[in-house]
Amino acid sequence: MDQSYITNHLAEKRDQYFQAVAPPIIQSSNFAFKSVHQMRESIKDELNVPLYTRGCNPTVAILRKKIAALAGGEDALVLSSGSAAVSAAVTAQVSAGDHIICVAHPYGWTNKLLDITLKRFNVSTTFVDSTATENFKNAIQTNTKLIILESPNSITFELQNIKAVAALAKANNITTIIDNSYASPIYQKPLQMGIDISVHSATKYLSGHSDLVAGVIISSKAHIRKIFQGEFMTFGAAISPNDAWLMLRSLRTLAIRMEHITKNTEHVVSYLKSHPKVEKMYYPFDKNNPQYALARQQMKAAPGLFSIQIKANNIAEVEQFVDALKLFHLAVSWGGYESLVFPLCVLTTSENYSFSTRPFNLIRFSIGLDNPEELIKDLDNAFGKID
Repeated sequence: MDQSYITNHLAEKRDQYFQAVAPPIIQSSNFAFKSVHQMRESIKDELNVPLYTRGCNPTVAILRKKIAALAGGEDALVLSSGSAAVSAAVTAQVSAGDHIICVAHPYGWTNKLLDITLKRFNVSTTFVDSTATENFKNAIQTNTKLIILESPNSITFELQNIKAVAALAKANNITTIIDNSYASPIYQKPLQMGIDISVHSATKYLSGHSDLVAGVIISSKAHIRKIFQGEFMTFGAAISPNDAWLMLRSLRTLAIRMEHITKNTEHVVSYLKSHPKVEKMYYPFDKNNPQYALARQQMKAAPGLFSIQIKANNIAEVEQFVDALKLFHLAVSWGGYESLVFPLCVLTTSENYSFSTRPFNLIRFSIGLDNPEELIKDLDNAFGKID
């Protein structure tokens, strides 16, 4: 299905709402029925028939269809955050006594889910160096039920060989989940490579305007129905109709935003790679990246997120550099229209995130829609503030 058709037309039944070009926000928690029989029949399919907005809302239903089609899946669920999407998708696959294999250093709240929350219910996890498929194979146990991927991975952007891991999992009757937030469905389609379930922090590129928080789960109809009937409805992390409408708006420009952000990023990365005060670059499409060939094979392009290590003698110099930046907002998250900087040393006093395994001079950038030449001038000025 054509990508532009999906974002501009799919599931938009305009004859049902006065031929409005933009779909309406159905801001209702509840839906009424004309008869007991009609209500009874509707309850049979609460995933697809409006009964109560926690289950199905007409505005959210349009968004679900578009998201599923963009990712090459059969169906999708939209939740109130990326962490909610990961939590619902993961917990739906395991029971007490089961074993999970996960990439090393996953997203912080995914790590907490696996290493703290699920451990309380006797679900164990082995974290592996994901750059070699053999490590996944060696970690499989008789009770392994799930493999969790992030490709590219968080912060330092390690990749997994998605097709190889998916094939290994299928051969051992293991379900696979991937966090595909980095690439978005525009640049990478894991379901077409054999992955069972794809999740996204839709707060990032899918929304792209830094004005909402959301998550999505995309998979087969069977997987989606299983998650919906259990964890989705039980945890109740439903997105609001208004936020779903905002994401529908954002999908119209997703491809254009991704293309523009990618071009901007290439300019900035080229500048940073040759800068004498940059010690190391972490970016999937950097030709010096040992996984560059795999990145080109699996991804159409690499968008705006990358990290660098700067040549600094201490945390104070890192802070000097970051504080000198004027066009980059110092903030968490990424994937919006704005350009961001996030120094990992800010986590030294955090109770929620582990900093001890990260270099003190590691800094993550997210490039937005700014003029790249102006961003480079800003970076050049900041580098001038450190010895």
